[in-house]
Amino acid sequence: MALTLVIGNKKYSSWSLRPWIAMRNAGIAFEEMIFELYTDQFRKGVGHYSPAGKVPVLLDGDAVIWESIAILEHLAEKFPKAGLWPADPAARAHARSIATEMHGGFAALRNHCPMNLTRPVKKRAMTAEVEANVKRIDEMWSDARSRFGKGGPFLFGAFGNADAMYAPVVARVHHYDLAVSPASRAYVDAVRALPAYREWEAAGVKETWVMPGNEVD
Repeated sequence: MALTLVIGNKKYSSWSLRPWIAMRNAGIAFEEMIFELYTDQFRKGVGHYSPAGKVPVLLDGDAVIWESIAILEHLAEKFPKAGLWPADPAARAHARSIATEMHGGFAALRNHCPMNLTRPVKKRAMTAEVEANVKRIDEMWSDARSRFGKGGPFLFGAFGNADAMYAPVVARVHHYDLAVSPASRAYVDAVRALPAYREWEAAGVKETWVMPGNEVD
């Protein structure tokens, strides 16, 4: 049975991007079902599939998996040859740690710089909390690249689940012109050059739905 990924609009839905880009980049076949965020259609539609009433949701036969990190773990188990986690145990443990830190943290950055793929590239005044979030992410990216990224341009060489978790941050670094190190800027460029990222971005730019809360300007 084909996998189905239930997502929100691509222009804004950072959580939906994570499993979507992991699956698309790994060549995992799936169907997508898209709902406009925070509307009656969304609440009724997504509520039919997700007990949490949120996206993303992966439908795999009788299994219903929600929360992006749980979906990524499920995919890694189901498709071990996709290499969604690093093969080396130390690298894999590190990748899981920073992916989970992203899942549960950086609220200041996420709230102050909401994902918006049509926002022109320009800076926005940052709070101390946001700057601290960016500094921590920059350090994590640089550290992972230095220790584990010799085999390619991504955090652990090849693109995997950790990169998928940070793909929405890549969008924020670009659109809000956030100050990061040259190593992190090169990483941002590598993710944005991925065909899967470009496909998501192109679809998001074409959407006509508007969420005022994500239009910070």
